[in-house]
Amino acid sequence: MSSSAVASPLSAGNRASLTINTPPSLAAAAGILGGAALLGAIISPKQAALYVLGAALGLVLYHAAFGFTSAWRVFIADRRGEGLRAQMVMLAIASILFFPVLASGSLFGQPVAGNVSPAGIGVVFGAFIFGIGMQLGGGCASGTLYTVGGGSTRMLITLAGFIAGSVIGAAHLHWWTALPSLPKISIIELWGPWTALAVQLAVFALIAAATVVFEKRRHGRLIEAAPSPRQGLARFLRGPWPIVAGAVALALLNFVTLYLAGRPWGVTSAFALWGSKIAAAIGFDVASWPYWSSPANQAALNGSIFNDITTVMNFGIILGALLASSLAGRFAPVWKIPLRSAFAAIVGGLLLGYGARLAYGCNIGAYFSGIASGSFHGWVWLVAAFTGNVIGTRVRPLFGLEVERVKLTGC
Repeated sequence: MSSSAVASPLSAGNRASLTINTPPSLAAAAGILGGAALLGAIISPKQAALYVLGAALGLVLYHAAFGFTSAWRVFIADRRGEGLRAQMVMLAIASILFFPVLASGSLFGQPVAGNVSPAGIGVVFGAFIFGIGMQLGGGCASGTLYTVGGGSTRMLITLAGFIAGSVIGAAHLHWWTALPSLPKISIIELWGPWTALAVQLAVFALIAAATVVFEKRRHGRLIEAAPSPRQGLARFLRGPWPIVAGAVALALLNFVTLYLAGRPWGVTSAFALWGSKIAAAIGFDVASWPYWSSPANQAALNGSIFNDITTVMNFGIILGALLASSLAGRFAPVWKIPLRSAFAAIVGGLLLGYGARLAYGCNIGAYFSGIASGSFHGWVWLVAAFTGNVIGTRVRPLFGLEVERVKLTGC
């Protein structure tokens, strides 16, 4: 996250806030409860539950400061691997939960399916530019939403670019999907759930172990997080949470998403929907694009956005993060944004939106939910996006954006 974005709950200067931001916390709570009641009345109780689930995800993301962008950046620049290790824990728990259920095709009688997509040229390019966009925009898909809810004004610019890039990507997707590509490959179907799970867990362990080696080689030891100023119920409600606690919670909440929605958590398809509706309202013939030609997509484009599962969960994430930041006493938007930083947010947002559409998802839909679904495409996405993050981290200083490094003494 850039220095102009909302401050991390784990940063030293923000750990000791003792005052709850009462007005925004009440507004967030009213929005969550009132929105759930309204959705339950006009759409369905399940839609209301998904909205509340989104709010829970937003609260977890904020209180645990669970960022994919910052975790990758500090490892690339400074070999600190705590965030990457937490991601491996999250993916391991999700895989353990998902693989047997996806192999059976149902969860408590509810039909379920994973996020399994083809892996081709479009996916590699899309994930690569998404990775660059993560570092210029200052966040990923989930990171953009939760930092907007947390009060980051710069991330509003990133979100606008994200939506615009998603629309352009939707308009161009048919061209990219015509390029050479592997078919959909599910390692659950290919190897069976238990062999696939064993292999995947071994890879997670290897990645985590590699981060330990690199971090100790650079710093002499693993860097420990500063102690929390709160304990017990106060810490649960107001944060900050240990990042591993966030990893466990996100895996469990994604499993709940699988049950309620019939498929895993995703974020960015809603951005394409919102932007395409805006484009249609100002005169673009969006309905003629091949992206919107399937019956399901046509229904989404022609219907209310509140019928869309991803949309209501995204709204929930924003309000959940607003509630979390207000309870933590850190909701304090800053409206002055340096010009170079604002320009990076626009460019980064466009790359994020365009890349997510080409790559069949983002850090959530393709990376988290894709790998947890046993999709080979998820691993391709990880490699391409991480490569893009390397480049994005290198160019951040050109836009006046911070690249965090620590100086250790007494090592």
